[in-house]
Amino acid sequence: MKKIFLLLTVFSMVFTSCDPMEDIYADIDNKETVIVGEANITLTDDDHNELTGNSYGNFGSIDEAKSLIPGFLDDKYPVWGENSGVKVSFKYYNKVSTYSENVYELSDDEHNAITGKTYGNFDSGSHIYQFVDNQYPTPSEGDFVSLRYRYYSGGEQTLTDGFVYIDGDWEKVKGFTVDEYKAMGESYPNFSSHDEAAAKIPVTLVELFKFNPKSAGDIVSAMYELYKGSGVTKSYTSNFIFDGTSFSKYNNVKDETIQFGHDGNNWVPDNTIKYTLTAADYTLVGNGNYGNFDVRTGKAEESESVRVDKINTILLNNFPNDAEGQKYIVSYNIYNGAAGVWQLSVIKTGGAYVKQ
Repeated sequence: MKKIFLLLTVFSMVFTSCDPMEDIYADIDNKETVIVGEANITLTDDDHNELTGNSYGNFGSIDEAKSLIPGFLDDKYPVWGENSGVKVSFKYYNKVSTYSENVYELSDDEHNAITGKTYGNFDSGSHIYQFVDNQYPTPSEGDFVSLRYRYYSGGEQTLTDGFVYIDGDWEKVKGFTVDEYKAMGESYPNFSSHDEAAAKIPVTLVELFKFNPKSAGDIVSAMYELYKGSGVTKSYTSNFIFDGTSFSKYNNVKDETIQFGHDGNNWVPDNTIKYTLTAADYTLVGNGNYGNFDVRTGKAEESESVRVDKINTILLNNFPNDAEGQKYIVSYNIYNGAAGVWQLSVIKTGGAYVKQ
């Protein structure tokens, strides 16, 4: 009977004792492992279409992109967490209106009524605007006129420019001069087709903006003329986008790049820049000898507020034109008995960088 009792006891222990690894597994599950990653990605047409549910290969607006891209990043980087960052390049619909109208040629009397002279031309840049205001006293948003007029500046030349009424003002859309048409191989101051205009204007714009260079992504409107027959010439505006080297016809879809950061819970549009202090930065704030901040007890940079002040000095010196709300994650060398690298997150508030 004694043997039976012992066997029953051992048998009972097998079923009542707990798994010795169970608590360890629970501890591991309870610990949150944060993976920080960085990437630069460009969305494909298929990516755009999948996110928007249409077939245009772009977003309808930047706001739409900001609302849909976070879900895309959740799927693409499911284990990335706080302080992760992804720069996402995408396309969005950004319409820039175009206009067309028959050319109206001013008479001598119309020139003279503005200048008070008898030469049949203008001699001040303001004169054509005075004429537009007088001729069209009650314009509506988007109204467009094309005017051929004579202008004297050391010699008389004939100009044809467009004027569009936007946000309460007439804005000029510059047309090409007779000499500029000749430079584009035209015998007359007009093109024979829209395709010809689209092919030649981008080449000419590079030359025209040679001394007033545009930045990549800038959109320029130009006006050109087509002869329609029977003495009628019609003006058309067209838009061209600069890629940093050349112009091309703009199709109302623009490229944009936005950085998204992970805030610990979600991906959000984020302007955070990750910056590592350089030797020159340490020298600027009096730490050039060792190239670090001494955070040991009683040392100069023990207090975090001192480090914040010095990083503020560095960022304001290096990036004076940063906008309000610009964020940085600054990596800096420290010495606390051993060398190390710490990080500090700051945001520009009231013209200075403060800890986030």
